[in-house]
Amino acid sequence: MNRPLINKAVDEAALVSKLQAGDRFAFDSLLELYQDRIFNFVRRMVNDPLDAEDIAQEVFIRAYTNIHRFDNRAGFSTWLYKIASNLCIDHVRRRSRRPDVFSLTRDQFEEESQQHDVADERFDPEQALLENEMASVISHAVVCLSPKLKQVLLLHDTENMSYEEIAQVVQCPLGTIKSRLFLARTELQKAVRAYLSGGEK
Repeated sequence: MNRPLINKAVDEAALVSKLQAGDRFAFDSLLELYQDRIFNFVRRMVNDPLDAEDIAQEVFIRAYTNIHRFDNRAGFSTWLYKIASNLCIDHVRRRSRRPDVFSLTRDQFEEESQQHDVADERFDPEQALLENEMASVISHAVVCLSPKLKQVLLLHDTENMSYEEIAQVVQCPLGTIKSRLFLARTELQKAVRAYLSGGEK
């Protein structure tokens, strides 16, 4: 189980070394490894697919042009997420005066619902509706989080980063990371409780 992870780390380090030595093909390989993950993270941070495409592209442009500054003290992926996080927070701050009602999962649910062409006796429409509504509530609650809380929540719960890795990305003490994660989850719990109680806050 561990061997592929070790090989991946070795391959990644080799690709970074080649890129730092001027091998442009190494960058294409790194891009292939991380472009989907970075785009998905950015999209959840900024809640707009078009903006996410631009920001994700900028992440890799900056990584490519600043690869000589990468010193291997943190993993390459951690460095990428640090660049992505900074760009996302800057973007959100610039647009903070504009209301944002984009739901992370609404489009996903529409796509999934279109796949139910064949009736399934086990499919419970009422249960599916409740699950979709709950997911939409949580999604909206994530959208409404402050950038710093959303950043830590996504890095931990979606990108599966450890506290230590998140601290490297965010450049904050571990205590701050744990506190922000706690606050983010508290906000989600409030949203769920409000939904379950009929919308009362």
